Amino acid sequence: MGLAYVLAGVLHFVAPDTYERVVPPQFPRPRTLVYLSGIAEVALGVGVLFERTRRRSAWGLIALLVAVFPANVYMATGDEFEPGDLPEQLRDPRDAALWARLPLQAVLVAWAWWYTDESPDSN
Repeated sequence: MGLAYVLAGVLHFVAPDTYERVVPPQFPRPRTLVYLSGIAEVALGVGVLFERTRRRSAWGLIALLVAVFPANVYMATGDEFEPGDLPEQLRDPRDAALWARLPLQAVLVAWAWWYTDESPDSN
């Protein structure tokens, strides 16, 4: 899980325009939010790799997933969202793939929650 978040966080710096487009317009400074969430993903992703910081980092990932949920809702419902970087099959904002991201967030939260368990046989 940690490496997946590190990779996702790095992508915030590689393709910030793509991420900036999914920030709802009512949020200030979208580029700053993209970079901050990228830093958080990298830091928390690294954190879950180590037993000493795993639990706190997993809770941080849960908080981050909740915090970015409005962007996923905006991406699925926003008329102003221009998904130009998506493959042709996914460019319609009402497309099922965009809606599928919403319940996927719950799966990701559950995955991170699993890392919050302190028992030695978990993880």
